[in-house]
Amino acid sequence: MSTSIKRPLFGSSFLSSVGASFGITLLLTALLGCAQASEPTINFDGSVEAADAEYSASIVVAGGCFWCIESDLEKLPGVGDVVSGYAGGGTSEPTYRNHADHLEVVEAPYDPSVITYAELAAYVLRHIDPLDAGGQFCDRGHSYTTALFYRTPEEEAAAKAAVADAEAELNQSVVTPVRALDKFWMAEGYHQDYYKKNPLRYKLYRNGCGRDDRVADVWGKSSS
Repeated sequence: MSTSIKRPLFGSSFLSSVGASFGITLLLTALLGCAQASEPTINFDGSVEAADAEYSASIVVAGGCFWCIESDLEKLPGVGDVVSGYAGGGTSEPTYRNHADHLEVVEAPYDPSVITYAELAAYVLRHIDPLDAGGQFCDRGHSYTTALFYRTPEEEAAAKAAVADAEAELNQSVVTPVRALDKFWMAEGYHQDYYKKNPLRYKLYRNGCGRDDRVADVWGKSSS
């Protein structure tokens, strides 16, 4: 009785090739980061008001790549579905290809009975590098600089107090500005919930960019 040997669907050379290509893709994702995301053919634009009905307020902040700030804020109780977008510039209807004068920001809807604007501002400052005026971590340039935006005099005062507290804690000057919000523009759909939809690429990017290591250096392990 003859014994048949089932041939593998893919040969070892093919698998080696695929493995090498996959490894290179992951490495490039980690190194190139948020600034090099692949772009779709459909763009979304327009401003976003406070999102879900149960959240009566929202905060807009810039902290480098919006994927990471979105992820950080959505961990908090009282915070709803965070939206990535652009703000701070003069260009109307900015897109990922055309937002050089804007910052990458997020708008986070929240329940003021659970968490306050002041608490959110303090949290954001402790999850960025507020000493870096040239960008954040591996992402460099104006679009990746930081800011706390406000809509009301009360929010302005709370943001400035958060910055003052951060400076006292660090014993250094914080470069994160407190800015009036003109308009928030929603980013393209493929940027929304990026860390949920692309968990492996997101983790590789975040680790490769050195975000958490730098935050720990600035603020200590308790902030991570």
